[in-house]
Amino acid sequence: MATALHPAATHHLPPFVTAPGETDTLFFIACALIVGAVLGVGLLFLHLHTLPERMAHKAHKLQFEIVAVLGLLALFTHMHIFWVIGLILALIEIPDFWNPLRRMAGALEKIAGMPPEEPAERPMDPPPLEPAADPDTVKGEPSHA
Repeated sequence: MATALHPAATHHLPPFVTAPGETDTLFFIACALIVGAVLGVGLLFLHLHTLPERMAHKAHKLQFEIVAVLGLLALFTHMHIFWVIGLILALIEIPDFWNPLRRMAGALEKIAGMPPEEPAERPMDPPPLEPAADPDTVKGEPSHA
């Protein structure tokens, strides 16, 4: 049985107007579209924001950490100059001055007859692992059981 229209209502309603008690499909479509658009724009922003960092990482640049810090500064301070500086640093190639100098120093040591120095340990390297102590030994002496 069809419900009677209110006397003040028009007799021709557009299809997006829902009857009382029914689900408003257009509302749910609009909500999903807005949520999808906000998520899409947010992902696009973050993808564009990490562009310098990804470029520096892909090219194995020496200044990768600096570019990453500049990207975080730009994200948290909303100062776009940090992002621009990070992009420029990701695009340029900083020349490596230390390896040729090390090679020259090694060649001069070889000419002088000096033994080559072992490279110094980097502070970031973990200490070498020591073998686990045998529970049957006390200070290096085997137990006599």
